Amino acid sequence: MIRPFTSLFVFLGLSLSAAAAFAQAPEIAWPAGWQVEALPETSPQVSRQRAVKTDAEGNQVMVMELTMTHVESGHQVNLQGVLLEMRKSVQKDFFQGGYQSVCTRVHPSVLGSLSALETTCTVTENGRHVLSQTLVAAVDAQNAYVLSYAGQAEVFKQSADEVAAVRNGLKL
Repeated sequence: MIRPFTSLFVFLGLSLSAAAAFAQAPEIAWPAGWQVEALPETSPQVSRQRAVKTDAEGNQVMVMELTMTHVESGHQVNLQGVLLEMRKSVQKDFFQGGYQSVCTRVHPSVLGSLSALETTCTVTENGRHVLSQTLVAAVDAQNAYVLSYAGQAEVFKQSADEVAAVRNGLKL
């Protein structure tokens, strides 16, 4: 089962200074067949949207979540630092679960129409590749965004086109 790493989203929320005003949540066109999950509102400054892909038995095989956090006017977000801390948190969570992980270097990417930074972690158990997780972070004048998607190794590869369509179609 794929479990979202809530510490990532809590970390992002605590890392950024939040503004008081709440803007409209980003628009996401989830892939056909993915189940959109209702998430509890944790703060008026944070918007989270999640969808999961399940197998024939109803087991989660892939999860994708977008978090938007409002940034205080004039606050400069150290996107590289935030993403490195998130990656460290992911690796710690995997290690505590008995897994090993290796992540790519943080590199430039795109999220919707924004320039972004990205890293992907390969997770193994007893030397066997079992999961992959990608973190993509971007910021504009008012908000910081993190798209996290994780899945079983084969499903992650097979879902690449669906993930690309979501990323490219985001209205941030």
